[in-house]
Amino acid sequence: MLRDDVEPGSEAQIDYGFLGQWFNPTTGKRHRIWAFVMVLPSSRHMFVRPVLHMDQHAWTLAHAEAFRFFGGVPRRLVPDNLKTGVDKPDLYDPQINKSYAELSAYYGALVDPARASKPKDKPRVERPMPYVRDSFWSGRTFTSLEHMQAEALLWSMNVAGQRQCRPLGGAKPLSVFEAVEAETLLPLPETPFVLARWSTALVGPDIHVKVGRTLYSVPWKLIGRRVDARSAATMVQIFHEGELVKTHAALEQGKRTDKNDYPPEKIAFQMRTPIWCRGQASQVGDACREVIDQLLEVNALYRLRAAQGVLGLRKKYGDARLEAACRKAITVGDPSYRTVKGILVAGTETDPEPETGDAGAAAFLHGPEGLFTDTVPSQTPGDVHDDQDRGDTEEAVR
Repeated sequence: MLRDDVEPGSEAQIDYGFLGQWFNPTTGKRHRIWAFVMVLPSSRHMFVRPVLHMDQHAWTLAHAEAFRFFGGVPRRLVPDNLKTGVDKPDLYDPQINKSYAELSAYYGALVDPARASKPKDKPRVERPMPYVRDSFWSGRTFTSLEHMQAEALLWSMNVAGQRQCRPLGGAKPLSVFEAVEAETLLPLPETPFVLARWSTALVGPDIHVKVGRTLYSVPWKLIGRRVDARSAATMVQIFHEGELVKTHAALEQGKRTDKNDYPPEKIAFQMRTPIWCRGQASQVGDACREVIDQLLEVNALYRLRAAQGVLGLRKKYGDARLEAACRKAITVGDPSYRTVKGILVAGTETDPEPETGDAGAAAFLHGPEGLFTDTVPSQTPGDVHDDQDRGDTEEAVR
């Protein structure tokens, strides 16, 4: 059964169609190319945009480019039930994904998906697919994707727009569009649409969520909750149950952390202030606390890094060894980070202190009367023979 004629400016039918394989001369790789096609049923005017991927970004960008091509926005959008547009198909209440819903709200258009597996709900875009493939794609070569998309715009205007269309009584779609439909479209917003990607993430125990290849912090009370992330070119926004909870400057890869997102007791740990250093030193022992107090006694901010360095040795050497090293550094009169670390590296924090004097060694003492006398003992004849025997033995050994 044929559908009734659609009023000008009231509807746009949208679909993807496979064009074929394309050899990229720059990279030497082959790619599957798809065509995003939007058709205005009233005038049969169409917009075609080749894409490499049918992802959310390509879908949203193609809509924005189509509206700019037409110079306005149709009031109703009839797409297929692709995941890039519809999260959950339903005859009465389809669930539109956040990115597509944001686009439709910005341009003031209603998204009304076709029924699943019902191509006749959008016949005006289903029928031109073979025509697009044969007229625009077949037998042509392109140097890049950008070249391909630019040629598609020219083809949509100068070839598809100038064809004689039998349902229009032989009139040209572009002529009908300019005469009847162009003025009925919704006007474009004054500012261009900001492309954004939406994703869902789980807040980890470290208060961060992963958006793309980057970790962003969120308030600690959301640990274990699912949040929605909207990432644009310059910023990333985190939403929980529709409420904006965090905004970060966009980062391509890495980690962005706002220390204020930590619990109050963790903020001091992350800040590592002088108060935090003294508290941690008290947990180690009295000697460590004395070292930290001496470091922070004068110009605490300048010496803060040294105090942090001393406490950082806890992780590798443990509290007991650090306390012993601090005690020894105080004893030698140099309670500095370099001294404490040197003691720990050498493993001498438990060595006894060096003793002064002879340290209890036996002494060979002479009285005052032997001070200026010959101290070489006289030898008896038996001693001479013993010396000769010892010499003969040493000579035999040699």
